Amino acid sequence: MQKVFFDAEGFYAALDSQRESRGLTWKKVADEAGVSASTLTRMAQQKRPDVDSLAKLSNWSGLNVDNYVTGSKKSSPKISPLTQVTTYLRADPNLSEVNAAAMEAVIKAVYKTFTTDKQ
Repeated sequence: MQKVFFDAEGFYAALDSQRESRGLTWKKVADEAGVSASTLTRMAQQKRPDVDSLAKLSNWSGLNVDNYVTGSKKSSPKISPLTQVTTYLRADPNLSEVNAAAMEAVIKAVYKTFTTDKQ
């Protein structure tokens, strides 16, 4: 049987990025999402949220929980993280095309450097 688990750390990091992009405090996130502040504190300590809190945070943030389940068999090919970042940058209404392209170039360069070091 294949081991499947939830990447709570990755979900929390993405949640934090969403929080920062909205200019919110963690207290405000808790209020808007309908979860306790202690849930977010526990997540910051790399603990997993309960299923109801996960659902509420996913709904609040727009994050797809499936993206944080690793080891599962999926019928469709997985889209690379770099592709996802590029797509999101170009869809961001706060960025001009030029600025999105500039950010994309920086991220690609850093990504290439870090993935090359991994080998």
